[in-house]
Amino acid sequence: MSTKKLISLWNEYLQDEIDAAYLYSCLTAIQEKDERRDLFSKLENVEKKHIQAWKDFFDNEDVRYKISGPTVKARLMSWIAKHVSRDLIERLVLREESNEVKAYLRLHRRSGDPSTQKLAKQLAGDSAEHADMLSTLLNTDSEPWHSAESGGLVRDVVYGFNDGLTANFGLIAGVIGAKVSAHFILISGISGMIADALSMGSSGFLAAMSEKEVFEHEKAMEAEEIRVMPELETEELAIIYEMKGLSKEKAQQMAEDIMKTPKRALSDMIHEELGLAEPQITPLKEGWVTGLATAIGALIPVIPFMFWQGMTAIIISFIISMLTHFMVGAARSFFTGRSLIRSGFDMFVVGFGVAVAGYLIGDYILAYLR
Repeated sequence: MSTKKLISLWNEYLQDEIDAAYLYSCLTAIQEKDERRDLFSKLENVEKKHIQAWKDFFDNEDVRYKISGPTVKARLMSWIAKHVSRDLIERLVLREESNEVKAYLRLHRRSGDPSTQKLAKQLAGDSAEHADMLSTLLNTDSEPWHSAESGGLVRDVVYGFNDGLTANFGLIAGVIGAKVSAHFILISGISGMIADALSMGSSGFLAAMSEKEVFEHEKAMEAEEIRVMPELETEELAIIYEMKGLSKEKAQQMAEDIMKTPKRALSDMIHEELGLAEPQITPLKEGWVTGLATAIGALIPVIPFMFWQGMTAIIISFIISMLTHFMVGAARSFFTGRSLIRSGFDMFVVGFGVAVAGYLIGDYILAYLR
């Protein structure tokens, strides 16, 4: 990795720590329970130590660092925590901590610089500890940096909305390119909205159903193994705990204690051995939430044609659709960990590309039929 890229990467990590300290400060201020307030205050103080560690690191390397305060994304998350949903932001902060663990481990592997590797290892350990503390507080999985979960219900809303908006925007651009009448554009848009919503809703339902079936099948198999071969399962559980840092004797004792309660043993084996978590949303809810979000997204480019006609409707549809693409992209950054502005711009480009492609295809088909 070149020196310039490495310095740029260091600044990104410093900015992440600044954002984390800011968010913990905001979450501390709005907590109602003392134990939660104390936890977030401790996490804020550790993040401030991380900021100082990075500053010291820059000074030791004789490199200038950039500090511009919290990012727009962090400030938006703070506003949401105060006025919309504190729980949502707490879980997103947990995901940010989980992402930090993976990011610092990647930095440790790829940097090739001993001083960078030392700092990365230290901060990865701190972030892992933070993630575990938050995971316990929020009653989620341990070692959440290994989880594939990306936001649950809110994620489904954002991605369903995005799919409906993009697909129907492309469809409407296509029929506009075919030079059809205004009422045909409206019919096509509404038909596309219904079809896409039903498709996404049924896909969400079937995906959630499959996930649930896999979980139940693995759970039943593990329960049967615990029943017929408890000695082997105890040995497996002890090995898992030993791999997580316990001594051989403590791991064995802990496994034996847990196996005395079959229900707890089953829960631990499913999580620790199989790496599975019980689905948090029912297939029916997954289906209708995804379908409804898709329908709302698909309705955005259609609305102007309900009130205007001709070029006026087309221009208004294009403007609100492109602005919505940017906002949806920015919203996705909460789950991907990317920059809010960059993610929004990427989605803006995708929306514009879909519109151009749809229009050109519609125009080509019209020319071909003539």
